[in-house]
Amino acid sequence: MSRIGIIGGSGLYKIEGIKNIKEISVTTPFGKPSDKFITGELAGKEVVFLPRHARGHRISPSEINYRANIFGMKKLGVERIISVTACGSLKEELKPLDFVVVDQFVDRTNHARNMTFFEGGIVAHIVFAHPVCGGLSKSLYEAGKKLNLKMHEGGTYINMEGPAFSTLAESNLYRSWGIDVIGMTNMPEAKLAREAEICYSTLACVTDYDCWHPQHESVTVEMIINNLNKNVENAKRLISEAVRGLPPERNCACKDTLRFAIITDKKLIPSKVKKELDIIIGKYINS
Repeated sequence: MSRIGIIGGSGLYKIEGIKNIKEISVTTPFGKPSDKFITGELAGKEVVFLPRHARGHRISPSEINYRANIFGMKKLGVERIISVTACGSLKEELKPLDFVVVDQFVDRTNHARNMTFFEGGIVAHIVFAHPVCGGLSKSLYEAGKKLNLKMHEGGTYINMEGPAFSTLAESNLYRSWGIDVIGMTNMPEAKLAREAEICYSTLACVTDYDCWHPQHESVTVEMIINNLNKNVENAKRLISEAVRGLPPERNCACKDTLRFAIITDKKLIPSKVKKELDIIIGKYINS
């Protein structure tokens, strides 16, 4: 059973048009996911939707159980994840209401979030030079262009800690590094999806310029929320278009990430870990 996962960010708590909806509570070895998973059919494909901050936006970026969310997607047969995220722009040309199909990440959370399934007696080193799935990202970009949305192909997303926004000094530092957009959630998702051999792509929805911008002081919460709502509606259209065009089979390297990544002697992996991670590592250690 191959499904397409959709993780909704700020403002995206449901997607209209999903048919045959079921709400599923998923248990994981890592605790509770953000919310119940919503399964159904969108554009002729099986999808699984999860609001990362929970419905009603009740979970802050630092409190999200990223491992439970990605493990739950894996458990429900998801092979691809489209992540929708609100972000600030660090470049003049990336304007509010634009979309950036991110292809790189920089982490500034100082490992405050749990970003690996591999601990407690098992070690794996995944290849992460290119942290998103190129094929899935291309599909998102082309779907947006088809809908005449303002799209940017590629860009670096810096994952800050939050929940407070950046200081002016931090914002200028990130700009000096050449960073494109700033957010608080996507780096751990990308790492965990890669460990779970799930294709992952980020659709970054620009809501505002970060505090570096000369006009930042004139930006109000109402303006940001208005941009967020407009972006969410366009993101829903884009996702439907992208899902419709995705091929049934994957031909990328994401599906074989762990083939040479697990370093631990499989005879020494604790039985508890083997059991808990069976849906991720079983095909490699049970042969």
